[in-house]
Amino acid sequence: MRRLLKAGILAASVLAAHAGRAEDITRFAPLKAEELSPAQKAWADLITAPPRNAKFTAPPYRAHIRNPDLAPKLSNLSEYLRWNTSLPPRLSEMAILITARHWTAQYEWFAYYPLALKGGLDPKVLDAIAKGTRPDGMKDDEAALYDLGIALYRDRKVSDAVYKAAQDKFGERGIMDIIAIMGYYDLVSMTLITMQAGAPNDSVPQLPVLEK
Repeated sequence: MRRLLKAGILAASVLAAHAGRAEDITRFAPLKAEELSPAQKAWADLITAPPRNAKFTAPPYRAHIRNPDLAPKLSNLSEYLRWNTSLPPRLSEMAILITARHWTAQYEWFAYYPLALKGGLDPKVLDAIAKGTRPDGMKDDEAALYDLGIALYRDRKVSDAVYKAAQDKFGERGIMDIIAIMGYYDLVSMTLITMQAGAPNDSVPQLPVLEK
C-alpha cells in the first residue's frame, strides 16, 4: 500500500500540477466546481483520493468528466491497470510509453517518463523508444514486452516467436495485462490529442516526430 501511495502522489504531481495554463486551453476547458452536476462532483471527489490523487481540471480528466456515466468506468479500469496488474511498475510504465510513442502523445510521454525512471527503466531504453528504434541492452522481460507492443502497433500481427517469448515471461494473464494497458492508453492518447494537451514544459525531452 505504501508503494501505491507513493506512486499515486508522484503521478499526481506530474499529471495535475502541469495541467497547462488556462489561457492556452480551448478544448475541454476546465469546469469550475460550482458547474459540476452531482454525478460529475461524485466522480471528481472519487479521483482525488489515493492512490490517484488527481484533479478533475487536469488532462485527461477534464475531458472524461464531460461524460459522468463513462468516467467512473474508465477510472475503475485504470485503477486496475495502473496499480494491480501482474506487471511491475518498470514494465507497466514501459507499455504506457510505447503507446505514447505510437501516438506521439506528448503529454502522456511527459507524465509517465519520470514514473518509468522511478520504476527502474533504463533511460537509454526510453531514449531509444522515443526515437522509434529497438533499444539495446533491454532485460529479457523488457524485450518480450517491447516486441509484443511493436508487433501489435507496427506489424498488426503477432508471430509465434513473439508470442512464445511473451508467454514465457508473462503467461497468458500477463499478456492480457499488457494488451489491456496499451488499449486503455490508446484511449488516453486519443483523448489527449483531441484535447491538444501537449507537454507543459521541457523538463522531459519531447517525442520527436517520426517519418512514416
